[in-house]
Amino acid sequence: MTIPYFDSSNFLRYSAPMSKRSYSFDYEPFREAIVAILTDLSKEKNLTEKRYKQIVYRPVAGLDGPISKAVLLQAYTHLVNHEPDVVPADPTLADKIKMKPMRTQSGVTPVTILTKPFPCPGKCIFCPNDVRMPKSYLPDEPGAQRATRNHFDPYLQTYDRLRAFEKIGHSTSKIELIILGGTWSYYPESYQRWFIKRSFEALNDFSIGADHTGEVDYHGLDEEKLSQVDAIGHVIRNNIPGEVTYNQLIKQINAENNEKNAAVEQAEWSTLYAEHAKNVMSECRCVGLVIETRPDIIDEAEAIRLRKLGCTKIQIGIQSLQDEVLALNKRGHDVARTKEAFRLLRLMGFKIHGHWMANLYGSTPEADKAEYGQLFWDDALCPDELKIYPCSLLETAELMDYWRDGRWVPYTEEELVDVVASAIVQTPEYCRLTRVIRDIPSTDIVTGNKKTNLREIAEKRADNLGQTRRDIRSREIKNEKVTFEELTLDSVEYQTTVAREYFLQYVRKSDHKICAFLRLSLPISTEGGGSHPFCSELDGCAMIREVHVYGNVVDVGKSELGRSQHLGLGSLLIQKAKEMTQNAGYQKLAVISAIGTRDYYAKRGFELNQLYQTCDLSRG
Repeated sequence: MTIPYFDSSNFLRYSAPMSKRSYSFDYEPFREAIVAILTDLSKEKNLTEKRYKQIVYRPVAGLDGPISKAVLLQAYTHLVNHEPDVVPADPTLADKIKMKPMRTQSGVTPVTILTKPFPCPGKCIFCPNDVRMPKSYLPDEPGAQRATRNHFDPYLQTYDRLRAFEKIGHSTSKIELIILGGTWSYYPESYQRWFIKRSFEALNDFSIGADHTGEVDYHGLDEEKLSQVDAIGHVIRNNIPGEVTYNQLIKQINAENNEKNAAVEQAEWSTLYAEHAKNVMSECRCVGLVIETRPDIIDEAEAIRLRKLGCTKIQIGIQSLQDEVLALNKRGHDVARTKEAFRLLRLMGFKIHGHWMANLYGSTPEADKAEYGQLFWDDALCPDELKIYPCSLLETAELMDYWRDGRWVPYTEEELVDVVASAIVQTPEYCRLTRVIRDIPSTDIVTGNKKTNLREIAEKRADNLGQTRRDIRSREIKNEKVTFEELTLDSVEYQTTVAREYFLQYVRKSDHKICAFLRLSLPISTEGGGSHPFCSELDGCAMIREVHVYGNVVDVGKSELGRSQHLGLGSLLIQKAKEMTQNAGYQKLAVISAIGTRDYYAKRGFELNQLYQTCDLSRG
């Protein structure tokens, strides 16, 4: 069977200019209107969405629509720098203009990119099977659309996202690079090295562009290179024929493109490390690198290899804690394998970001509520972050057959809200609920939850019942200004199978909102100076698994009055961790630093070894 696809040399082209990063707009003809908008916005103390629209969306003579936020930001910057008597500097004004401020209120700027379609070892019945996408993704999800538009090329996706953030006024100084799509650990190692290297090239090139008034060459993106980009993204098939599997089709497509892919999608460790080294002092630093994988892929060698790639956080599919449910859904592993993956990842210091699904075939609302609690009372689990994904029926999933013959029935809205509300209030202070539903367009869902505000509904249910929401995301300080005097240092202690964990957090005394935290692990296996079971570099070490300061992103090397990112909370937490480590009898403290945070930790006494930075506490 020949799979038709569009030749990328004659079809999709990257629409941005190839030689410059520029957002120029001649706003002089609209100067009066722009100054009026900026002045009115500056006067507003408590700006509501309604009032914002009244100010910004007013008709402007000579324009078909309102002046864009990107133009307003550009004009504000120019006027403040060159005509401060017309528009005085106002630290709050940029935030008022900014599009989607929530994107960077968690302290970092998230850049999500997707790997190309590739065979997956899983056979999950709930998973969509669209060969235009990596397994489990749909072509009209926002991230997937960006990936397709950019040929699944990591450089193009990363650079495109950075341009978008910069254009709408967000900082690109501290980037959390999130790599999604299929099962990362199942892709060829050379492809993985190439994918991350290309992503770092984009970060580093973007920094150079920021230093040169917006001009930058798109590294390696000439027409010849673009014509070699994998054409899988343009496969024109919506569904897989019943007699052919997703993996069979993808393998055939890959075989047809292997020659050109082999010439492009490869990198050696040395070239990856060279881009890592450039990023350490870049103006666009990777402060976190995230991949997603399956529990049955994680072993000791894989955990070490992920660290060599620069990973700091692992998204991992738990899906269910019922062996029977995992088997019924053809998940391919049991609960014991999930626990073993957690053990290995925690020993290596990774942040563990679990995915858990409600309403799976074979489960019930009551069983879901009970097993969610096990995520935290079972010391073999205790994830640091979670995504809750209620099962939705998608047309290309095998689950369609189960729905048609009545074997699987989606929960009612009342049942689902009850399950999600229960999960939210069971989540402890040390865990962040990153998502409560997946960002799937309702038009793709055959049956199941289609409400995009399910989280809001569930949180309101919990609040109305007088239940307390303690998870990190419910308590983030966001863009609120605070003083150090308003804060107190709190500690949450819990036991896992491999370590005593301490979640140190600076919270506002009045409402317990969180401004910063540190995750400290005191491994059982190394207590008193014992050996790490498979990574000698960590012998006798306690471990800082994460330091995070909330609030709007403040660029590296800069400070803004009242911003929690520049109250020195990170340094204070690290000093506290050192004291606790010494008191527990450890002589060394390691940190699983990202490439872009190496300089930060070096200034606080940590030296780079091979995979980690460590501080010798015996030196005083």
